[in-house]
Parts: sequence; structure tokens; C-alpha cells
Amino acid sequence: MTTKTTAKPQVYKIRLKKGDTVVVRAGKYKGKSGKIMTVHPTLNAVTVEGINIVKKHQKPNKAHPQGGIIELTKPIAVNKVGISDGGKPSRIGFKVDAKGAKTRVYKKSGKEIK
Repeated sequence: MTTKTTAKPQVYKIRLKKGDTVVVRAGKYKGKSGKIMTVHPTLNAVTVEGINIVKKHQKPNKAHPQGGIIELTKPIAVNKVGISDGGKPSRIGFKVDAKGAKTRVYKKSGKEIK
């Protein structure tokens, strides 16, 4: 008798948060920036406003009674974006203060992320 095991999907630790402004480092949208709308930890991706827009052919349904071609914003891999530090992409590090509180900092400049 075989037993079926269900593997949990891997959940990645993403240092970016909803509302952060990011710059795309690679791909079709390289150099463009936008605000993070959603974070997808299981996909290791983020959805950025105005980035990675695709067109989808939609059959008529209740949401779109006409059907037609609609534009969707798809997630982009986390390694292709960097948080904007004065318009330039940077990585994120952490610093722990004397009280034990952890804060995010820019790796390039060392400034605290608000």
C-alpha cells in the first residue's frame, strides 16, 4: 500500500513590501519603475503597477459581457527588481538597533527605508 504525501509549496522570504517603489533591473521593462501592488511569496514574485502588462483574449462572461482583449498586470520575479534608492535600484539589508527592533536599510547608501 502506498501512502500519498502532500508537499507544502515553498514560501520565499521577500524583503520587498506592498507600496515600495521598485526599479526593474532586467528584461523588457528595464529601467522603468512602479509601486508594488501585491507580493507573491510562493511564486517569489511581485506585481508592479504598469510593469509586465499582457493582453488576454477573454470570452464573454458576467464580469466582461462584451468579451474582447483585456490587459492584465502579471507578476515579475523578485530578482529582476530592486528597491528604488533615489531613482537607482538597490538591495535591502537589515539592521538591529539597541532596543532589538529590526529595520530595513538600503545596501547602497545605508539609509533606513521608511
